[in-house]
Amino acid sequence: MTQAFDIVVLGGGTGGYIAAIRAAQLGKTVAIVERDKLGGTCLHRGCIPSKALLRSAEVYATMRESERFGIEADSVRLNFARVQARKQSVVEQMHKGIQFLMKKHNIQVFYGNGRLLSPTIFSPRSGSVSVEQADGDILTLVPEKLIIATGSRPRSLPGLEIDGQFILNSDQALQLEELPQSIVIVGGGVIGVEWASMLIDFGVQVTVVEYAERLLPTEDSDISRELERLLKKRGVQVVTGAKVLAETVEKKPGSVQLQIERKGQTEQLQADKVMVCVGRQANVEDIGLHNTDVKITNGFIEVNEHMQTGESHIYAIGDVIGGLQLAHVAGHEGIIAVEHSLGQPAHTFGVHQVPRCVYTRPEVASIGWTEQQAVERGHEVKIGRFPFSAVGKAVLYGESDGFVKVIADKKTNDILGVHMIGAHVTDYISEAALAQLLDATPWEVGQTIHPHPTLSEALGEAMLAVDGGAFGI
Repeated sequence: MTQAFDIVVLGGGTGGYIAAIRAAQLGKTVAIVERDKLGGTCLHRGCIPSKALLRSAEVYATMRESERFGIEADSVRLNFARVQARKQSVVEQMHKGIQFLMKKHNIQVFYGNGRLLSPTIFSPRSGSVSVEQADGDILTLVPEKLIIATGSRPRSLPGLEIDGQFILNSDQALQLEELPQSIVIVGGGVIGVEWASMLIDFGVQVTVVEYAERLLPTEDSDISRELERLLKKRGVQVVTGAKVLAETVEKKPGSVQLQIERKGQTEQLQADKVMVCVGRQANVEDIGLHNTDVKITNGFIEVNEHMQTGESHIYAIGDVIGGLQLAHVAGHEGIIAVEHSLGQPAHTFGVHQVPRCVYTRPEVASIGWTEQQAVERGHEVKIGRFPFSAVGKAVLYGESDGFVKVIADKKTNDILGVHMIGAHVTDYISEAALAQLLDATPWEVGQTIHPHPTLSEALGEAMLAVDGGAFGI
């Protein structure tokens, strides 16, 4: 059977379904091809389930520290099965919401493996999609425009092959039926430190091994140092500038042994589990790209600023094109791809305009350039800092660790970067993103009235501190 659509989206993750909704809003006929479940990695194996677990871990840690708030709780117990059940309930609720949105916008969803076709009798150009459904039936979808949004999967390391029992990736860790007593996390990037923060709150002994010289190596170095200090304070062992010697990995009944090398010295580690968090690779295999002129560079689909591939009617968005592999980036890319493909006024964005969030305890949020990046780009910078220990709401919450750091250009007064580590900072990094979009100066943001007591006061004060005008320190 063959069906024609204005737009077909291959992949129903965050970028894919947002692209589909935008196309439907513009009056187009739209189909999504999804091999598993709508929502993709973010909803089922990433953002949402991991943050649900992080929330349970945070509540558990707060209850164990309740005496700080004058509350005596003598019988706090962790029921991990119920924690997992709550996580799944959250995922299912949001999955139903996406299914509702597809019906609301009259978007047809075809479940099965989708592959791009070379020119056929149905279309003189490549980009039609063959959908192999679970019952074996084959459908052919013929779009005017195609958007590839097939996402990514966790990477592994040679010698640390994922077995799902002793050596896990983040997908498998989300499905644990019981917590290990100890774990070694290989990789101190976003996923690694989030899991470290979560598992230490659940009472697991955690060691993080990072190849770079600091955790979160793409973030501002001041933020990295503060996060490492606070994780160590909570009991996480952090080893940076170290590599795993893959040939030393030895699986024993109930545990894994491995050696790491740091500064020419070797050290042996042993834990119940090893979790590999070393980034993600694009899902470009077995989707028929060989039938097109779409190019792959370093494992990712190559696109221009409008998300357009080498074939003008084929677009690609989200993790499959690399860059910042974030759900909110994928969604924005989906909107850009649809609007450009339909001749709408074109807009683009740069990586410095994307908020980056890390859901540790405390959280990390940032936008723009780090101090080092700003200097390397030729800026003469001025810095404003403000600690959460001087913010009333942070103190009364009992969460006064961390600070806000603002980087501005001395000559132009442009905001070059905002970097925060503290309680709930992910909830108000958008203020800094809006300030950058509107070309606001630090003084203008600082003069914006920030209600008291709120955590956002720290951002306003840090903006004023750029020119020595903060009131709280």
